[in-house]
Amino acid sequence: MTRDSVPDVPFHETPGRLPDAWRFCVGTGRFDLALRRDYQESLALVQREIGFRHIRGHGLLSDGVGVHRPYEYREERHVRHAFTYVDQVIDAYLDLGIKPFLELGFMPSGLASGEQTVFWWRGNITPPRSWREWAGLVRATVTHLIDRYGLEEVRTWPIEVWNEPNLEQFWLNADRDAYHRLYEVTANAVKDVDAGLQVGGPAISPGADEWMVRFAEFVAERSLPIDFVSRHAYTSGPAQHVPFGVHQTLEPASRLLEQFATPRRQLRGGPLADLPVHITEFNSSYRPDNPVHDTAFHAAYLAPVLAAGGDLADSFSYWTFCDVFEEAGVPTSLFHGGFGLLTHRQIKKPAYHLYAFMARMGEEILARGRDHLVTRDSAGGTGRVTVLAWAPVDVTGGPPVDGHAVRLSVPISGASAFVLRSSVSEEKGNAWRAWCEMGRPASPRPRQLDALREAAEPVRSHRALPVEDGHVDLRVTLDRHEVTLLEITPVVDETPPWWDERRLLGTDEPGRGGAR
Repeated sequence: MTRDSVPDVPFHETPGRLPDAWRFCVGTGRFDLALRRDYQESLALVQREIGFRHIRGHGLLSDGVGVHRPYEYREERHVRHAFTYVDQVIDAYLDLGIKPFLELGFMPSGLASGEQTVFWWRGNITPPRSWREWAGLVRATVTHLIDRYGLEEVRTWPIEVWNEPNLEQFWLNADRDAYHRLYEVTANAVKDVDAGLQVGGPAISPGADEWMVRFAEFVAERSLPIDFVSRHAYTSGPAQHVPFGVHQTLEPASRLLEQFATPRRQLRGGPLADLPVHITEFNSSYRPDNPVHDTAFHAAYLAPVLAAGGDLADSFSYWTFCDVFEEAGVPTSLFHGGFGLLTHRQIKKPAYHLYAFMARMGEEILARGRDHLVTRDSAGGTGRVTVLAWAPVDVTGGPPVDGHAVRLSVPISGASAFVLRSSVSEEKGNAWRAWCEMGRPASPRPRQLDALREAAEPVRSHRALPVEDGHVDLRVTLDRHEVTLLEITPVVDETPPWWDERRLLGTDEPGRGGAR
């Protein structure tokens, strides 16, 4: 693959601020998985090193969380709303500095109009058999959250109505009219509690763009409340199944950016044109058992998306932060192609480091290109400049690029600069590769886990470079599927005048051997 065949993505060299759309939200497995120790340890690590703002997943109202509890008393039907697990999960989120991005679904079995379900854990996908009771469930849930966490806090939590109703797997018969009614009843119920709460949808999957247009028309015709629009973005083809996994073709990463841009293009000039756009799920593959998620290829593939996506959407939520995730069943091995940035037991994947590198970037964009993003700290007066660079990838399966060169002239103050470089690639910081070389142990022993954690750390190097005419010239050569972060800081030389490294071994005079 030559430089000329790099996917055409909308990079530019115009200075500005780096949007934090990439960290506004991250995806998670179903809501009640957050009660598990491995899940909470993984989220704590992610928050320390990356720091997402919100978290979104399915199943808030599914039976596993136990909110909707119908019962008979004196021959009459009643409903008790119980929030025991909801409170534990949200308390844990807030303790870790992350807020919910609430998704209202799936249907509690005691309220469902049918028995159709999705996933190994059986989320019910049917409309409610009583719209009045569904509205009561929504109001009770939102009211409880406000009572417990405060109105001003909950107003900062977006509330999304359902998940991918355009797919029969997630909404019975993919009935658009039934979804529109669900949105109307739900949005009005939310606003009945407080007009300042954020509600939106339709959370559609790729390949159903006409749903957004029809949804916008319905909302406008009915004068329904709406505070944001949402959709998902994936670039993989049909699943080619193997036991406990799949393989899929991929479109270029630029297709993700095109999908991010689609809602604003569709809504331009209409009544919803100025609403925030949230991409509430995105990844390469939509499958939780595709090995591409575990690879260095995946980090390099996603790098241009993180660098440019904030120009196109108000948020784009990586699906998901860790592999504690059971839509296709309990994973059969440590590395199994899960969505997560982390495996079970907190092994960092190359894509994790892409996010951790982004978290160390500055706020001011100095330059962007097809293979790099350059930023500067805008606060603190450090003068630190950061460069994220990545090797191009070839989704056709052709020979990968090895030795891709990035040349930049970076503005920096002082006479010299200290450069710290952190890299992941096929050979560096790649726990999946190490796991393969171990023989792919399904359940690694403690020492193997320790070895994988060490193999997962980026390779780091450092050097001093001269500053000439206020710039440092960088010539960075990237290995196969490498993503690298360079942190460049002006040197303030505090070396004492008596220091002479040539006398390190105690010689009397510089350049002479022997001991005193």
